[in-house]
Amino acid sequence: MAPTKAPTPALVHWDHTADRPTLVRWGGHAVRVTRLASVRDERHAYLAERGPRLTMVVETSSGAATLVFDAAAGRWYVEGADQAA
Repeated sequence: MAPTKAPTPALVHWDHTADRPTLVRWGGHAVRVTRLASVRDERHAYLAERGPRLTMVVETSSGAATLVFDAAAGRWYVEGADQAA
């Protein structure tokens, strides 16, 4: 997995039964989510116009990634992806 620092638009596939992401696609990459490491939910703390976010740190089949849902834009982004050591 190529490292990324800038927010990159992503397509997140969700398992509604487990209530977590299962697959993330961005910029020609596709990785399977193996574990949800942490969640920070700011969606109810701020008005929608101010850009509350849902941030998830996930472990994937090839490293770790930070996924962000921007409620104001209604889009998922990959903000950080690190290759496994």
